[in-house]
Amino acid sequence: MKKLLSLLLCVLFLHSFKHASAACHVDDHAGLLAFKSGITHDPSGILRSWKPGTDCGSWDGISCLDKIRVNAISLYANLDKPNGYLTGTISPSLVKVQNLDGIYVQDHNITGPFPGFLFGLPKLRFIYIENNKLSGPLPPNIGKMTQLYSLGLSGNQFSGLIPSSVANLTQLSQLNLGNNLLSGPIPPGISKLTQLNFLSLQNNKLTGTIPDFFSPFTYLRALRLSHNKFSGKIPNSIASLAPKLAYLELGHNALTGTIPSFLGMFKALDTLDLSWNNFTQTVPKSFGNLKKIFNLDLSHNSLVDPFPVMNVTGIESLDLSYNRFNLKQIPNWVTWSPLIYSLKLAKCGIKMNLTDWKPKETYFYDYIDLSYNEISGSPVWLLNKTDYLVGFWASGNKLRFDLGSLKIAGTLRNLELSRNLVYGKVPKSVSGLKSLNLSYNHLCGQLPPSKFPASAFVGNDCLCGSPLPPCKVKGK
Repeated sequence: MKKLLSLLLCVLFLHSFKHASAACHVDDHAGLLAFKSGITHDPSGILRSWKPGTDCGSWDGISCLDKIRVNAISLYANLDKPNGYLTGTISPSLVKVQNLDGIYVQDHNITGPFPGFLFGLPKLRFIYIENNKLSGPLPPNIGKMTQLYSLGLSGNQFSGLIPSSVANLTQLSQLNLGNNLLSGPIPPGISKLTQLNFLSLQNNKLTGTIPDFFSPFTYLRALRLSHNKFSGKIPNSIASLAPKLAYLELGHNALTGTIPSFLGMFKALDTLDLSWNNFTQTVPKSFGNLKKIFNLDLSHNSLVDPFPVMNVTGIESLDLSYNRFNLKQIPNWVTWSPLIYSLKLAKCGIKMNLTDWKPKETYFYDYIDLSYNEISGSPVWLLNKTDYLVGFWASGNKLRFDLGSLKIAGTLRNLELSRNLVYGKVPKSVSGLKSLNLSYNHLCGQLPPSKFPASAFVGNDCLCGSPLPPCKVKGK
């Protein structure tokens, strides 16, 4: 009886193993296990279910369209855990997974060069190997993968030129090479990628002018070229993107000239970033047509008055800091925004009493920067009504209030009030901040324990205690 039972169990085991193997092609099984063998650390168990002899179609991160061949690998880091990512290299044996049409390996610690085996996957359409540590040059023959719809390699350490053969990837709808170490000019052949709806080359070391080749890009919704070394003017052909473009990001370059008035035609524009360039003269009156814009950053240029009246339904983020504006007041279209969370108007020539400012909404404010204006009054009423405030910068004004009456929100990390008329004692609650500057005010009393240097407190009337000199003891 025992022999019969053992035989029956053996048959059932062999049947289940055969069924599991049949549901997963042997090449896919081998290729995926080879990938796992190239991973040296997996502390959160992302590949825990990848076990020999089991159906690889049931493994975490694996999908099979026809229930037989693997068509996609989707491995995302668990960002909620401190070590929720994979460390290692991508095994070239993954080429055995011949029906692969998508590889999504994002936010890990994967090293090595561009995976050459990708050229051997004829059905591959989507590559997203982003926010890893791949390095070296992009292959000169990358244009051979003409079947690609999306190429996402952002957030790695690729260096050298963008290969000219990228011009052959004419089926691409998305090209993201941002956040790498790429250099040189934008290849003119990118003008052939007319199916693109997303183009990002931001945060590299690219140089030269922005090519004037955007007229055929009728589907483009996002153009991100910020944080490079581009020079020259904004090309006229960008005007042709007006019907659909939602994100135009050209900040942190060395662009010159005036801001073109055609940008006012971009009725679908959500985000416009022209910050940290060398733009001069006035902001075009046509900006009044940007009714749907949510994020506008023109900071750190040489723009002058008058600033146009905007007709936005609700700005979310605005930065006009460090130009040559003399706004005198916080604009009404800002005051009446029900959505705003970030307001930065440093050195904008604002001369007003903050007590008189009556914004429609204060609840959602995360960041407020009013530094280096001539603002008087007290910000206490404003800051005590914000539940999510992360940073408040107002150095170099004429604010006068008792610091002890200020509620330090649990979310607040940055508070800068230097060179004002602030008085009273420094509350203990400042110890939880990340950065603090209260220098050159009229504060008095013993400082609470904190990690801040003496430069955060110098120039006050009678502050004492570490990191300043010790307080005097009565009678001595």
